[in-house]
Amino acid sequence: MALDQADFTRLLELRSGLRRFLRWSEEQAKAAGLTPAKHQLLLAIRGHPNPSGPTVGEIADYLVLRHHSAVGLIDRAAADGLVKRNGDPHSKSVVRVTLTPVGVEKLDRLSEAHLEELAHLAPTMRALWGALDGVGPQAEASRPDPSSGVTSR
Repeated sequence: MALDQADFTRLLELRSGLRRFLRWSEEQAKAAGLTPAKHQLLLAIRGHPNPSGPTVGEIADYLVLRHHSAVGLIDRAAADGLVKRNGDPHSKSVVRVTLTPVGVEKLDRLSEAHLEELAHLAPTMRALWGALDGVGPQAEASRPDPSSGVTSR
């Protein structure tokens, strides 16, 4: 696959936009009295589909952490009153994690701000994603041949 300048420009714009959003998100978490990792932990718990909460292993997967690192993060968040551990109703060897009312309140406030910011960024991100949709090995095969004006498929 031959990359051209436009490919690199689109990748730069996408990565820069993502990094700006992540930096903004980190600043919002800090302003709410949370570390970015704790904010992500709260979101992983609240976003988990099981109402009993995710397991420690699932949290580690969501946050791309090793199990022991997730345990440490959960310990710190529990000490702050943000989360609590609960036994799994179906297996005594499984621990699930849920939000406390304080954790729910902090995450709700942060999530409102994040959804507003994402709505603001959506048109730009959609345009960048659309531009990248046509990049890659499969897209390369369907790109028009500049010399013939005909697609190769």
